[in-house]
Amino acid sequence: MDAATARLLTSRDGIALVDALPPYDERLSLGIGESMRAQGVEPTLVAAALTQSRLRTAARAKFGDFAGGMLLTQDGLEQATRLEVAARHAARFRDAGLGSVADLTSGIGADAMAFAALGIDVTAIERDEATALLADHNLRHWDHARVVHADSMEIAARLEVDALFADPARRTARGRRHDPKDYSPALDDVLALRATHPALGVKVGPAIPHDAVPADAEAEWVSVDGAVVEAALWHGPLASAPGHAALVLRSGDAHRLTGSTAQAEPGNLGEYLYEPDGAVIRAGLVAEVAARIGGHLVDPTIAYLTTDAAVETPFARGYRVLDTVPLKAKAIAAALRARGVGTVDIKKRGVDITPEQLRPQLKLKGDERLTVILTRVAGRRLALLAHPL
Repeated sequence: MDAATARLLTSRDGIALVDALPPYDERLSLGIGESMRAQGVEPTLVAAALTQSRLRTAARAKFGDFAGGMLLTQDGLEQATRLEVAARHAARFRDAGLGSVADLTSGIGADAMAFAALGIDVTAIERDEATALLADHNLRHWDHARVVHADSMEIAARLEVDALFADPARRTARGRRHDPKDYSPALDDVLALRATHPALGVKVGPAIPHDAVPADAEAEWVSVDGAVVEAALWHGPLASAPGHAALVLRSGDAHRLTGSTAQAEPGNLGEYLYEPDGAVIRAGLVAEVAARIGGHLVDPTIAYLTTDAAVETPFARGYRVLDTVPLKAKAIAAALRARGVGTVDIKKRGVDITPEQLRPQLKLKGDERLTVILTRVAGRRLALLAHPL
């Protein structure tokens, strides 16, 4: 979107047009567009309004009801922090007693909205003029929030605020990149701002290498309902303590894990298998979960844990192992057939076969349902027939 289109969209008429559209339905969008153009609406604004309708529908997964009043871009929506995680970002600043913050890479303003909602004075800086205009609309309800169209890295060191927050871009035309040197702005350049603003928070990709995490940072990986959504580096008063943490958000509940990043020990396969949450794995805290549940790895190179007794933990999903068979389609099919299994959920880790390759070879019939876990156990390629706890 260019700045001229953004100005049209954020005008009184543009907002009214977008707000008046019915919930997005691709089957109806062509007819709606033709109707608007027939009424004399500028074609550029028609296209932009229909795009906003589509993006608002998609944004509900991240922002809930707030999405209905926001203006968005596709890239901005994809990178934006979801509401429940942004609220936790803002709470860190509030709890640290920081009254003002500059969001150096504001985008459409998701994190800035969360800061403002908790009463923190926020300066949202965005170098793309069109996106800055949309962010200004999204922050319109808060007098203590302002948007600045500028290159934040040129002005950040001079900003008179208590703290800084940044969410560098990690996507280009070539796709998502994981090397922090390729972030925009580069991670090292953002981290250098600790010299002027010790209270610094940086949202990074969850695939960030551990050796890219500064020794003085608290690195926290976050998952929401089983999906790892981000990692963040917290410095100065924003950090609880240097080290790694996993924050697991599931069904409205929050569970936080810290501890040793040492390698867990392997052992024999027990009656139960546990799959650590993705945030736990990314944070390198599998050994911590193993210690908590009294378990060990099924293989030195695989992040599956096993125990001889069922335990409850928010940091791993458990399965009762019913059988183990060689990782061969015929052997797996025969074992499932003997149990009357007609439906399977297939998981894999550490083997080259995919669920898409295996499923059609099983030719299942029956009323039962099981989980088939394709993995290595003590170096052997096995399929575990299991029932979720």
